[in-house]
Amino acid sequence: MARAPCTFRQTDLTRAVKAVVAAGVEITRIEIDKTGKIVIVTATAPADGPQGELDRELAAFEARHDKD
Repeated sequence: MARAPCTFRQTDLTRAVKAVVAAGVEITRIEIDKTGKIVIVTATAPADGPQGELDRELAAFEARHDKD
């Protein structure tokens, strides 16, 4: 019996996990269905406010220019 073609790659999962971790969210469980759909179940929602370096720079820029 032949195996079904792979519907996702390990790199797809790795990218998704790295993105969630970079957002500061704790992963509880990861589900992958037969179609290759990746679902990441988290313990908490992402924190409000700037998340990354670019978001912090944008917030600082807006703060400087909103005072004018």
